[in-house]
Amino acid sequence: MKNKTFRKPDIVDELHTLHAERQEVIRARLEEFSRVPPSEYFYELAYCLLTPQSSAMNCDRVVRFLRDCDFYRAEIDPEPLLHQGPVYVRFHKTKAQRLIELKKLFPLVLAALANSYDSRALREWLVLNVKGLGYKESTHFLRNIGHRGLAILDRHILRNLKRYGVIRRIPHTLSRRQYNQIERKFMNFADAVGIPMDELDLLIWSMETGEVFK
Repeated sequence: MKNKTFRKPDIVDELHTLHAERQEVIRARLEEFSRVPPSEYFYELAYCLLTPQSSAMNCDRVVRFLRDCDFYRAEIDPEPLLHQGPVYVRFHKTKAQRLIELKKLFPLVLAALANSYDSRALREWLVLNVKGLGYKESTHFLRNIGHRGLAILDRHILRNLKRYGVIRRIPHTLSRRQYNQIERKFMNFADAVGIPMDELDLLIWSMETGEVFK
């Protein structure tokens, strides 16, 4: 892959240095994802439905509220849980409705996950069938339950891919074709710098946020 970035040793050295410092934590986190039991899949997917344009930490807190009240099995209006004081999820009315719809659809989600180990095929199914999930959110969910080899192209990743010269500009929206194109470029970049893409994804996220989260 021809790219001026790879002729800049300082860029590669920066990534290698940070990766060496954080790889133990990053690999442990990826291992945790692979051990998430199916009983938690609903709440992992609920988290990814909530995250667009909202704080990851706030979404994680909301999912804890949902879990504590057994939302998946109970007849509960989730909307009040999405905006409690400082814990605020944007577009809470729409996202609350998405959570209710997810409860009805979730048996089909479980069946799709059980019947296929092809991460890309599963991502396509999720995008087509789960209202509120795009490619980024579907990828996020699959990564959080142990799937590898897919890129979560959020603003942190895109900003750094532009910084490293992997992409020329950050697109306002990502179509299926654009998502796959940038994902391939990210894979090539990871190969070129010698860091597995799944680890590089979390490394860049930690560079932006200061921690290895989810």
